Parts: sequence; structure tokens; C-alpha cells
Amino acid sequence: MLIDDLRAIQETEGYLPREKLEQYSRETSTPLYRLHEVATFYPWFRTEPPAETEILVCTDLSCHLSGAPQVLSALAAEAESSEGQVAVHACSCLGRCESGPAVTINDRPVTAPAEGATVAHLVAAPSLASGHGRLEIDPYDGGSDYAILGRLQNGALSADEVVAALKESGLRGMGGAGFPAGVKWDLVRKEAATPKYVICNADESEPGTFKDRDILARAPHLVWEGMLIAASIVGASEAIVYIRHEYQDGKKALEDELRRATAAGRLPTGPSAPTLRIFESPGGYICGEETALLEALEDKRAEPRNKPPFPGTFGLHGMPTLINNVETFALATAILSRGVDWYQSIGENGGVGPKYLALSGDVHRPGVYSVPLGITIRQFLDEYGGGTTRPLKAIAPGGASSGFLPASLVDTPLEFGALQQVGSMLGSGAVVAIGEGRCMLDLALNVCGFFKNESCGKCVPCRVGSEKLVYLLEGWRRGAGRRKDLPLIEELAAGMADASICGLGQVAPAPFVSALKHFEEEILAHADGRCPEGVCPMAT
Repeated sequence: MLIDDLRAIQETEGYLPREKLEQYSRETSTPLYRLHEVATFYPWFRTEPPAETEILVCTDLSCHLSGAPQVLSALAAEAESSEGQVAVHACSCLGRCESGPAVTINDRPVTAPAEGATVAHLVAAPSLASGHGRLEIDPYDGGSDYAILGRLQNGALSADEVVAALKESGLRGMGGAGFPAGVKWDLVRKEAATPKYVICNADESEPGTFKDRDILARAPHLVWEGMLIAASIVGASEAIVYIRHEYQDGKKALEDELRRATAAGRLPTGPSAPTLRIFESPGGYICGEETALLEALEDKRAEPRNKPPFPGTFGLHGMPTLINNVETFALATAILSRGVDWYQSIGENGGVGPKYLALSGDVHRPGVYSVPLGITIRQFLDEYGGGTTRPLKAIAPGGASSGFLPASLVDTPLEFGALQQVGSMLGSGAVVAIGEGRCMLDLALNVCGFFKNESCGKCVPCRVGSEKLVYLLEGWRRGAGRRKDLPLIEELAAGMADASICGLGQVAPAPFVSALKHFEEEILAHADGRCPEGVCPMAT
């Protein structure tokens, strides 16, 4: 693959030198423009030599709450006196939201102190690791793993029984859309075209979201088995894990598990066995959108496709493709092993099954927790998060794209339908707690800025709309906002929701729209030159 070849050049040279790209172009008969269109799209690729020490500081929602602006300012000031040996840049979410402010130093993830951060501290800081220990849903103990796959291969379990069990369980896709998993598997299974593909989307890159990282580190066998079961059911010839670059520990866990399972004879062999591989993303939140992911796997810029057709009928290389996320494949394995009754016995307030949620923000115990789907926000914060570090003001219940809810809705169940009823969504499985003293305009601007930065630029409503929205909100934050801007923002948000190609552009205005809905007085105070929380740098 072109992307893999470019990665190999960068790993050898430290960046992509022009002469190496020209050499590659000659040797492979690949037009130079093809190399540049790919290399300039993905943020991980560098076309200029890096500094001796490259530091990235996550400035998105959870890390913003943890003091990222102060860390960035302190490190940038130190870098200025380093004579070019140290480079410091703000970056989008690193997937370490529970350990914010999250920083990488030469691609190594560490935590920076909110005050007094120095390069020397980062060099000496230990690398951040994902969770460890047995996963709560793991049905296996000892050497019994891949048992469902074995039953499927020896005929003790049929494809019809697998699909029926998943449909009966009510398992939904846990990547955000919530589409019934059994229905999706059955749709791809019934497609006649071949070859077919199974893809695990492990590219979670939304601020506040890191549950799949934890699952990969603790139960890679459940993910591989779920993918292999799916490949057997739909008739796929290849199963691919698409993993974000920052999840090196997750990638290692998958690689180690693949070697272990192969040596133990757990995996299918022979000409009909699907090929298994891991594809490391060269970066970009947009790659988590399923059709953009497909474009990346086809060595293109990760720009979302128009839908329909959907990946189930026209996916990778135009062939039927099943795409689920890490948690969905792991849960499918658990359901088929423990049974539908086990899955349906868990849940509260109309929710069905266990759910992994990432918790960050103003709480005592941020982390990843397995909870009954439908537990209330209050229960989750108190029983799992140890309560909030300051009185609760707002919640982002499903990641950055879910918008904000006020503390008055803290008894809302964390469940698909209940959150939809209050104008939000379960989304990416990320709960961010926001305490008193935080400015909702400041936070809305932070999240809208994330979407602007991560827009692929393919469609005008998203590319231009997100930029204009951030421009207007930056004016409000400086005290230059005008109340008459509100109809314009509302019109802009409606246009982006209606006309953007993918979900990024459709939800990009949600942080501000939801903040305005629930915190109108606070937001409008900025138009009068006043930040009620004293956070925004209002003009004098």
C-alpha cells in the first residue's frame, strides 16, 4: 500500500524528503501528485525535517478542562529559547483523556502537570499505558478462548443461529450510530458479490473517547474472535483492524494476541481462512467515519463518500463490507458465549446489556467503566467516578458530538432513546463532567474548534461553515459578539446539518447550539461584554 510505503520512508528518514518521494515515484511509476495528495492530507506525515524534540499538546475538551492551555503556553515559551531543538504544537485528541493534560514527546504519550510543565519533566515522565486485567464481559478463563469460533468451524453452531442470537439480544453498534448489529451482519451475509471484507474500526478519535483503547489492551482475543466469527458468517476473505496511530499499546496487544493464538492453533487455517491484518492510520479524526476509513484503506485521502450506497453493499474496493467498532465485536463474542439471557439481564431504565463508558473531566476517578446500559448520569458520576471535583454544571453525555446538557438533567439514563428525548445521544460512549466555574461559551468554542480543525474540507457546508462558526464564536469570546449574530448562527447550523456529507459537519454546531439552549443567559452575557465565569478574555 502507498500509505504503508510512505510510513516506512518516514520511519527511516524522520520525515518525507522530496528526493525520496521522487525516487519512489520513479521506481513504482506512481505520479508524484499522488504521493503529495496523500502525504499532505494525513497529519502524521511530515514533509519537513522534525525538531530533535517534538512535543504535541492535546488542547481538546477533557485536556482543556485539565489545564492544557497553561501547559501549551509554558512549553511553547521554553521551546522559543531552544534554538530550534524543541518544537511544541497544539494537537487534536490523543485518546488519553483520563490522564490530561495529555502530551506526546517524540510520539511517546505522557501526562504534563497543569502547572510547571517543562521539557525535562516530560523526558523523565513515564509513558502512559492503557488498562490491564481481565475485562468484565470476558467469558473465558484460562485456555478456553476462541470456543465460539471453534464451534462455528466444526458445525456445532450455524451461521443462522449466530445471526438469530445477535438479533434477539438487541446488540447495537457501539461506535455511535447504534444500528442493530445482527441486522448489519445479516445484510452483508446476504450480498452475493465477492470478495467481502470485515473491518474493525479502532480509530476512536473524538474528545473524551478512549473506551476502545482500554478494550483492545485488555481483551484483544475477544475482538479478533468477534471479527473471525463475523468473517465466517458473511463469507469475508479478509479481516482488518483499522487502528489510530496513537494506540501503539493497543496495536501491540493485537499483534501479541495474533502470535499467541496462531501458535496455540486457535485460528482458522487453510485456503478458505480469512487473511488478518492491522492497518495503522496516519491520523485524522475524519478517518473514524466509516466511508472515510474505506478511502484510507484504498490509499486515498480520507474524504467521506456520499451515501447511499452504504458499505454493507458497496464498501472496500466496491465490495460488501461489514464495519463494526471494537466494543461491538467484543460484545458479540461475549453474547455468543454467555448467551442472550445473560446480555438481556443487564441494564436499567430501558437499557439492555453492558456498556463501556469513558469518563473524564471534573470527576475524582476518570477512566473506563463497564456499566448497565441505562444507568443514570448521576449514578455513573457518583458510583463509578467518585463524584465530581466541583459542583456539577453540565455534561457531555456521548462525546464531543453529543453537545452539552445542564446538571438539571443529571437523572437522565445513559441509554439511546432517553438521551435522544433530551436532544442528545449516547454517541461515542464518552461522558465528560463539567463543573461550576467553567464557561460554556469557552467550552463550546473549544469543541467547535476541534470539528473545524478536523474537517476534511471535501464539502463546502462543513469546510466553510465550521470556519465561519468558529470565527463568530471567537468574536463572542472576546466580547465582540452581537445578539444579531444568533439568527445567522442558527441558519448556519441548519445548513450544515442538512447539507454536509458526513456526521462531522452535521454535528459541528451542536456544542454551541446546545450551550445556547441550556445556558442562554450565560452565552448572551458575552454579547454584552461580560463573561459570567470570568474565563474569557473580554475586550476592555
